Amino acid sequence: MKIDAIRRSYTKDKLDLDKLNPDPIAQFELWLKDAIAAELPDPTAMCVASVDTDGQPSQRLVLLKDVGVDGFTFYTNLGSRKATELTANPKVCLHFPWHPLERQVIVYGTAERVSNMQVAKYFLSRPKESQLAAWASEQSRPVSTRQALLQKFAEIKHKFEHGEVPLPSFWGGFLVRPHKIEFWQGGEHRLHDRFMYSQSADGSWGIERLCP
Repeated sequence: MKIDAIRRSYTKDKLDLDKLNPDPIAQFELWLKDAIAAELPDPTAMCVASVDTDGQPSQRLVLLKDVGVDGFTFYTNLGSRKATELTANPKVCLHFPWHPLERQVIVYGTAERVSNMQVAKYFLSRPKESQLAAWASEQSRPVSTRQALLQKFAEIKHKFEHGEVPLPSFWGGFLVRPHKIEFWQGGEHRLHDRFMYSQSADGSWGIERLCP
């Protein structure tokens, strides 16, 4: 299969320093609103990269569930590979690939557990089927067949048929506090526009243009 000639031009927009909000979270929210307004599939999907104790990186796609002045929040099974790795090494990288808009955002930061109260509030807001799936799946663990997974789901569904589904003790969330955030806008002739926000010790943010 020949793939070396697959390419396209990036001509949708340009990014200049005077277009950027001095606050990277505010700038991110503007771009996220654009992605939602453009009706992109899964506009809140992000790739989460973590590293295990041997230094082996791993990645997976999850959904961003909150963004604010403190950072970016997502939820997961605390026994999952990503949760285990982030607990041992909280350094993390997030990537938002908004290809149809010819944009990317990369977040470099540190992950920390969110409060049980916040986890419970979000868990209770999920559809009941998603709550049941959280109970049924031992995320990242081997399972013999899909049928075995469906059987476990059916058992959990029967168990919690009446009333609210309780919050599993093994389910939680992470807040990623950023210290660097890069905004990438595709440009003609591969001369892309890249700007890196870096946080200083006093909490203020500086911005510099990067070569593409």
